[in-house]
Amino acid sequence: MTAEQPVILALDAGTTGVTALLVNQRAEVIARGYQEFAQHFDQPGWVEHELADIWSATLAATNQAISGLGGGHTQPARIVGIGITNQRETICLWDRETMGAARRAIVWQDRRTAQWCAEHAAAAEQVQLRQRTGLRLDPYFSGSKLAWIREHDQQTWTHITQGRVAIGTVDSYLIARMTRGLEHITDATNASRTLLYDLQTADWSAELCNFFGVPMDALPDITPSYGLLARSDPSAFCGIDAPIAGIAGDQQAALIGQAAMRPGAAKCTYGTGSFLLVNVGSDLAALDTGTDTGLLTTVALQHPDGRRDFALEGAVFVTGAAVQWLRDGLGIIESAAQIEALARSVPDSGGVVFVPALTGLGAPDWDPTARGLVIGIERGTTRAHLARATLEAIAFEVSDVVRLMERQGNVRLAELRADGGAAANDLLCQLQADVLGVPVDRSAELQTTGLGAAFLAGLGVGLWQSPDELVHTRRSSGLFTPDHVSPLASDHAQQRWRRAVNRALNWATD
Repeated sequence: MTAEQPVILALDAGTTGVTALLVNQRAEVIARGYQEFAQHFDQPGWVEHELADIWSATLAATNQAISGLGGGHTQPARIVGIGITNQRETICLWDRETMGAARRAIVWQDRRTAQWCAEHAAAAEQVQLRQRTGLRLDPYFSGSKLAWIREHDQQTWTHITQGRVAIGTVDSYLIARMTRGLEHITDATNASRTLLYDLQTADWSAELCNFFGVPMDALPDITPSYGLLARSDPSAFCGIDAPIAGIAGDQQAALIGQAAMRPGAAKCTYGTGSFLLVNVGSDLAALDTGTDTGLLTTVALQHPDGRRDFALEGAVFVTGAAVQWLRDGLGIIESAAQIEALARSVPDSGGVVFVPALTGLGAPDWDPTARGLVIGIERGTTRAHLARATLEAIAFEVSDVVRLMERQGNVRLAELRADGGAAANDLLCQLQADVLGVPVDRSAELQTTGLGAAFLAGLGVGLWQSPDELVHTRRSSGLFTPDHVSPLASDHAQQRWRRAVNRALNWATD
């Protein structure tokens, strides 16, 4: 009889869909599934999800991955652990008994609280919000979303204060569903994105919860990022009875999936948005969390013994979403993959600059009132020029964050490790290398968020004994070296980009 090979089920609950990966002990993805779910844009600046859609997509993706084991894999597999990674700042509310959603989830991209944040900026300074959290008062994070629900959905808030409705991020919701409501947990990486978590105490802050008006007992318990954290109920989750052994927010999981576990290692994930993280080690005292540098300080990983590693992060809200807009909003491409061929059909953008501030701007500008702008259009401008300008915009947005880290974070990148769906685009990777002036090393497994969740769960159940074992598992699918004579490498190109960005700022002031 053939022995069953131990595998990890990794779930990546992203902004537009859920990916399920089955990963073996050699860190190979042996099966996968994917299911999209809808986004809802009922008012300008609003982005919402139905929790039931996320759960249905999770079940569908998991069943696809399990059935994919029959495709050429002769050795039986046994799921020995589950890892979960997720869109981090999206806030979820559900009934503790029925698991039904109390209301739609408010997504990280949602900007409805921009005015609230502006009105409470001075008060946030009084409670030392930036120093305590490493973040900033911005609609991106979870805290102001909860304040909005408290002010505008009083019935739901009453159920929260009465203990009937739970508050959590997407990982918390999925774990509640997978355990039939027995567990209400999140890990430190997700907690550190809420504006309610104190970096110094490594726990929820009573003062910050009071600032946003959030009852602490409605929040999940905070766990390490790996270990025996919970257990799935087979009657609730695809017949799977296995420990939930790894949890991390998507960008921290991608850092782990890129094996960037040593200080100074950096990665950029090109997804709906793009997120650049640099591992800065475990010395929180060495980080100036109280100064507004445009960068964020976040928990990169919490070990079972309580030790934490930290990361500096630069967040770009719209990159891959800009390509989706070309597809769904303008209809100039039929699929995201078509943008590369269209962009290659012209030698440059023809002077067109696209600032994809479709949901405001993150680092380095942090302007929730910025809006998208296309400038430089001439009589001869074509859809190909706009496609190329979109890829150039992504490269410039990431470059802005790298320059910021070099100036403010004392970081010098020797290379940039790239992952995420948009990184499959060779032209984008080359443009990125040209703009940055350093090589771009693309991971062989673009779904490094899911791979990172698998790594954490594998550590949690002992499939791997230490993070050092994982460093040698990373494989590359391409090294893109910079063309230093490229027009995009010039100071003129950078200055033209920044002129366009400045025109997009402070637009939606009404």
